[in-house]
This record gives sequence, structure tokens and C-alpha cells, in this order.
Amino acid sequence: MNMNLNKSLYPLKGIARFESLKRILSSFALMGIAFLLLGCAAFSGRETVGEYVDDAAITASVKSAIFQDPKLKASQIHVETFKNQVQLSGFVDSSHDIARAGQIAANTQGVQSVNNSLVVRKRTPRYR
Repeated sequence: MNMNLNKSLYPLKGIARFESLKRILSSFALMGIAFLLLGCAAFSGRETVGEYVDDAAITASVKSAIFQDPKLKASQIHVETFKNQVQLSGFVDSSHDIARAGQIAANTQGVQSVNNSLVVRKRTPRYR
């Protein structure tokens, strides 16, 4: 049983096969570039991919700085960034924690403004 699979699977030979493959790959590359360009276009109220990456880096920097402050509890503070504007939210133990977290965020490189929505958690007495 001597089957020549080369003829049935690859009907084109040599240069013709290479040129055909090149055209197919070029078409996929052009479709990919078009997709990226359309996907990266800024829509009203939306971020581009570059802005999203910058905002993610700012968020990581702010979270890291808050985590490194021994007086703040990083698990209480939620950080989000949109177009270089940082939003702090969550419940903290004191007004000093609110001010300190806002100061840390404002001093982080790349931050244009800080919306500090942190709230002091009111302690309720526990009855035994």
C-alpha cells in the first residue's frame, strides 16, 4: 500500500505553495492589525489599551504604597484608577487613615487627582 499523501494534502509545489501560504498569512496579519486598531480606538467614556495599562500600573503603585504603610490596613482600602484619576473606597478605622491614604495616593507618580471616598467605620459596642 503505497499512498502518496504529499499530492493529496499539498496540491501546490515549491514556490507556488510558499506564495499561497504567504498570501494567507498576510491576510490574517492585516485582519489582526485592523482588529487592534479598531479595538484600541477611544470611545466616549472609555479607555484605550494604553490608558488601561497606565491605570493598572498606577493602581498597583498606590496599593503597594498603602500596603507598605504600617498604620494602614490595606485590606480595608479599595483602589481603582480611570484616566489617571484614583478612587479610594472602603471603611477604615479613623479619619487619620482617610487622610493618610489620600496623601499616599496623591503622591504616587502618574496620579492626576484623588477621589477619596473612604469612610470611618463606626464601632458598635458589643454586648456580652
